Amino acid sequence: MALDTSAASAKSSSDPHSSVRTAGENPAPAPAPSRLSARDKLVLFVLCAAQFMVALDFSVLNVALPVLGADLNMSATALQWAVTAFALPSGGFLLLSGRLGDLYGRRRLFLSGLALFGAASVLATFAWDAPSFLAGRALQGIGAAAIVPTGMALLTTTFREGPQRDRALGLSGTLMSLGFTVGMVLGGILTDTLGWRSTMGLLALFAVIVLPIAPALLKESQSPERPKLDVPGAITVTGGLLALIYALTTAAEHGFGTLDVQLALAAGVLLLAAFVRIESRTAQPLVSLPMLRRPSVAWGNIGGLITFSMMTTIVFVLTLYLQEELGLSAFETGVIFGVQGIAALVAGTFTPRVVGRFGSRRVLVGGLAGQAVFVAALLVTGTGTLGVVLATLVASLACVFHMGAIISYGITVTSGVPDEQQGLATGLVTSSQQLGLTVGIPLLGVLATTADDLASGYRTVVALDAAIVLAAAALIAVGLRKSVRG
Repeated sequence: MALDTSAASAKSSSDPHSSVRTAGENPAPAPAPSRLSARDKLVLFVLCAAQFMVALDFSVLNVALPVLGADLNMSATALQWAVTAFALPSGGFLLLSGRLGDLYGRRRLFLSGLALFGAASVLATFAWDAPSFLAGRALQGIGAAAIVPTGMALLTTTFREGPQRDRALGLSGTLMSLGFTVGMVLGGILTDTLGWRSTMGLLALFAVIVLPIAPALLKESQSPERPKLDVPGAITVTGGLLALIYALTTAAEHGFGTLDVQLALAAGVLLLAAFVRIESRTAQPLVSLPMLRRPSVAWGNIGGLITFSMMTTIVFVLTLYLQEELGLSAFETGVIFGVQGIAALVAGTFTPRVVGRFGSRRVLVGGLAGQAVFVAALLVTGTGTLGVVLATLVASLACVFHMGAIISYGITVTSGVPDEQQGLATGLVTSSQQLGLTVGIPLLGVLATTADDLASGYRTVVALDAAIVLAAAALIAVGLRKSVRG
């Protein structure tokens, strides 16, 4: 779809059952061309590069933490905040940012977030002490919270529902998942060769490349109305998400038995319950509860949350197992994850065609089921050279199905949603992504690190992980089938 398509045409394309009426005619809307123009490709590059940059930030620093701590004189406890300072605002402000983009302009908020992210990355790169570094990480998180939902909304409103949008979401989903894996590999290489500051400098470089060309390519979204911002809803949902993410990230380090984790969990649950009550009573809610009750939105986001959280857990425990149990070096482990990244990239290129053939709902269920099967297969890969090769192959196949689930859940959630609500829909999509990246390791990964021996902990986590994904696939299949019949 060309970027200057009229608002009426865009709104028509957002509803698969709508039509464009002309004098004496009632033709169906012309299908969107499957091929992208040169300008469309540049727009896609800008939006996907920004999403990849944010995904990279989730993992690129992990390997560098010990070196960073020694350089900035940060204790082991304080090092946790190098991750949490980014995760808290990036997840906590997602829904609010998506809605602000709907109301006041997605392009404006996207560019502001990108500029803030770049400046914060520069601050983190040249941080002179722990507080300045953590301030940079927190500002990165706020920038990421603005970039991700508005970038996704700009993508879904730029590319019409159908083959174009499927390809665009496919590439975006691939790069989001790939960014997490690539970050682990690049983090080790950069830290060993250029030092930990280069990991933050890489993120600043991404922003410097994307920011100058984005304004000329992106068009501002126009909201037909200017409703008031639901302030009570914004406060409760943001506070609830912040409390929940804090509790989960802290529990990954200290467990669920500490008082601050328990208080944060309780506060998060209470605030989110208050948010639901507020949204059911306000005239102009931050989140439309009827949208949340759409089966495609509800079950699609559950699928996204499960596939992200469970695959993140497997990456975590497999990293420990390969190095501490099988004796692989950090470089060899990085090569294995590099193979998985290639498998994910390949899967991302053909999954949109599979979705076009079988539908996003079937691919979502099939992707989750396949992910569960190949994760379970890790239980029988064994040790030694052959075991490592088999583990690499099996994990790569799990990544292929994982990628199918990622791409299809984004398409499932955003299909049929009007353009003026795409910021909300994509805010929900990205919230499930961010929560998925956050909750998996605290909930399951801790079983591996606290077990008497790593091998038994690894097997327990893999079995539970596969069972959860398979159960989710079955529930989502039933839920989506009922919605189609209804």
